Amino acid sequence: MAQEKDESDKLNYAVVNSEEITTSEKLEKYTGEIQWSYLKPHFDAGSLIWVSKELSLTEVGKAITDDESSQVASWKQEGHLVIPSDPHAEYWESIDAGFCALVVSPFVLIQPLEEE
Repeated sequence: MAQEKDESDKLNYAVVNSEEITTSEKLEKYTGEIQWSYLKPHFDAGSLIWVSKELSLTEVGKAITDDESSQVASWKQEGHLVIPSDPHAEYWESIDAGFCALVVSPFVLIQPLEEE
């Protein structure tokens, strides 16, 4: 006969979908370090966005999530957001570059770990 679990053994699924978690907190949770070899398929798909060190990945991710198109356009114009091209990819591959990355579907935001 199966032993009944008490209330403390139950998973609290409400925590996962909690309204108390802010967008910035969610974005920070899904930010991590990664090597270029893992990012290359995303480059090939055209979904990478390079973010300058002057900006926070979570700040950019939040602006994209909140559809702040004028802010994103301003960052692009200032050169803080760049769609990488083949020379970028070739260089990053040659040095096996490391990045901090954040997925904000359909994009992957990347920021170099070291000075390029």
